[in-house]
Amino acid sequence: MKIDWVALGSVFGVSLVATVALVGLFTLGIIGLTKGEAATRSGGSAVMARTGAYACFALCAVAVAYGIFLIVD
Repeated sequence: MKIDWVALGSVFGVSLVATVALVGLFTLGIIGLTKGEAATRSGGSAVMARTGAYACFALCAVAVAYGIFLIVD
């Protein structure tokens, strides 16, 4: 049995980058919701913060759906 270390390293690198990007995107969504709540409490408008947060969550859902598609297909 021979292991292709270059391919294994490539898969590890892509997985690491995708994981960090997805977690970062979800974190931005949570931060956006928090900023929206703070803006609402202080009497301001939270439309941009909530819109950005929902966009981040939507991109997370698309990335997860694409990953499931790749696994199933």
